[in-house]
Amino acid sequence: MRFYQEPAWIEAWYIVAFVLFVYGVSGVTNVSTARRGNLVAAAGVLIAFLVTLGLPEVNNYVWIVVGLAVGTAVGVPAARLVKMTQMPQMVALFNGVGGGAVSLIAWVEFRKAGGLPVAEGVFELLAAIIGAISFWGSGIAFAKLQEILPSGPLKLPGQAVANAFFLLGALALYILLLAGSNSQLVFVFMLVAASVAGCLLVLPIGGADMPVVISGLNAFTGLSAAGTGIALGNTALIVAGALVGASGTVLTNVMAQAMNRSVPAIVAGGFGGGAAEASEGEEQRPVNRTDAQDAATTLAQASKVMIVPGYGLAVAQAQRSLADLAGALEERNIEVSYAIHPVAGRMPGHMNVLLAEVDVPYEQLKEMEAANTEFPDTDVSVVIGANDVTNPAARDEQDSPIYGMPILDVDHSKRVIVIKRSMSPGFAGIDNEMFYNDNTQMLFGDAKQSVEDIHRELGGS
Repeated sequence: MRFYQEPAWIEAWYIVAFVLFVYGVSGVTNVSTARRGNLVAAAGVLIAFLVTLGLPEVNNYVWIVVGLAVGTAVGVPAARLVKMTQMPQMVALFNGVGGGAVSLIAWVEFRKAGGLPVAEGVFELLAAIIGAISFWGSGIAFAKLQEILPSGPLKLPGQAVANAFFLLGALALYILLLAGSNSQLVFVFMLVAASVAGCLLVLPIGGADMPVVISGLNAFTGLSAAGTGIALGNTALIVAGALVGASGTVLTNVMAQAMNRSVPAIVAGGFGGGAAEASEGEEQRPVNRTDAQDAATTLAQASKVMIVPGYGLAVAQAQRSLADLAGALEERNIEVSYAIHPVAGRMPGHMNVLLAEVDVPYEQLKEMEAANTEFPDTDVSVVIGANDVTNPAARDEQDSPIYGMPILDVDHSKRVIVIKRSMSPGFAGIDNEMFYNDNTQMLFGDAKQSVEDIHRELGGS
């Protein structure tokens, strides 16, 4: 046995790898250290990968090379060319690939051994089920975000019964395999049942809930990887999977709390009509319209401005134009900050990623609680594409579907400018009462063009 195949040597390097995992993950909690954190975590993955290649049982490198070539050919262009507005889709897709890989590993181990001992099967087979749910659920999330499927809820007749049937069916086949069955057909049926369950779980969930869905599926993938690591006795896989599973679980809970909804209620689906299905008819109530010139005048007279970004900012790819506008305001000694709602956008941290892309200082990003204390002292709040997360109905109307959801108290600002294409409602399918307030002005149009027009009126280039 070569020295690099000694168990002590392998475990030592695995410890180095997961120390780098933990340190890298801690780095991505801050925009200023996120790039370094990613590189450190990637170094840990590389070490774990190289050490695994040296394991005595790894003796066929052909398929490994093929896999590396295919993964590189697909992954590198996708990561470099994907638009920021499509980042949620990419996150969902790449996360699903991890779950699918776990299911394939379990199938390979099952075929190789002609069945699995109970000690290994408890974790390996359960990981296969969770991985299949994550893979197909992430695929449906991707299709909804990419608008291959309607982004609104697709609730089928007898949805709850169907969900229970396929989940319980997968668990029944899991127990049958643990009892000693070595049937390939039973294993395949178990994966099929889990796959259908994954699709059915995500289909009835609307686009507004996608941040919670993505973080939840991310947790599923991590748990499945940790289960596979336990079955294979791979320390690095256990630690990496546990980190992803734990962080995804915590994030899922945080996202759900930010919407004042329980995870089971989100999984039950049926909330909102989706942006594509929302009515875009003409407004029935009068609003205060403005134009770029008046908006620029209002901003120029302010001493403190709060910008509230939403998914409309991402759709219009207006983040660079917004940063230029903020720079022009700061040149006039106007204080500029950004109010970030936890579920603004289509994935956790979506707005943070967009603003970091254009080098907005991290110190200017205000979390919801901090921003809400500042709105009463804010001269002008500029809302760009955010709807439900700024709707006072969540605070004031008990019969509203979003009642109790923590929101940004933008309406407490002295003046509000809302940049929006039309008066169409958000994913909740209800009007935003703030749009009709006396201190609110509506600037209708494409977010990027509108921001650039305001910047130009302020004397910017």
